[in-house]
Amino acid sequence: MAQNRIATIKRKTAETDITLTLDVDGRGVSNISTGVPFFDHMLTLFAKHGLFDLHVDAKGDVDVDYHHTVEDVGIVLGEAFKQALGDKLGIRRYGFFLLPMDESLARVVVDIGGRPHLVYEAEAPTMFVRDFNIVLVKEFCRAFSNALGANLHVKLEYGEEPHHVAEAIFKGLARALDVATQIDPRTAGQLPSTKGKI
Repeated sequence: MAQNRIATIKRKTAETDITLTLDVDGRGVSNISTGVPFFDHMLTLFAKHGLFDLHVDAKGDVDVDYHHTVEDVGIVLGEAFKQALGDKLGIRRYGFFLLPMDESLARVVVDIGGRPHLVYEAEAPTMFVRDFNIVLVKEFCRAFSNALGANLHVKLEYGEEPHHVAEAIFKGLARALDVATQIDPRTAGQLPSTKGKI
């Protein structure tokens, strides 16, 4: 296993002020504070099920909307993974997971190959968990994919309850990333690409 795959990213704009620390090879320990309780819950689940140690301190203009905070945390988290993975030597690169959450089932597929692209197909009959619009999950995924340089496909196979839909997606993303970021002992020290660069 690669050592010290850890990154700390600080990002400050007129809308948000974020400090995030990620340990890719952690144990799922997290300390999350974004000012958006439901988003805190999702990030806590993400850390736990991906076995990533994740600390997030985000202050944003949540009195205006949750959009800036959710999107910017996605950017910073993607940057943290990119920095922590470094040259990406030996990683599996691809990850896939089907995640059930009661009546919901989400499929998440990721390629950490340096080509950012998001395909997102997830719509529930009701899109709000209290005042959190789960459309913001798509904005998070887009920001994360762009910042990491990952091809990310998210599809809700079926689901009704918006909390379960969002939870299935975040847990599925975590599990897929856990697979993709693991070091394959058969290819340790090799780049997982025939191009010679990802």
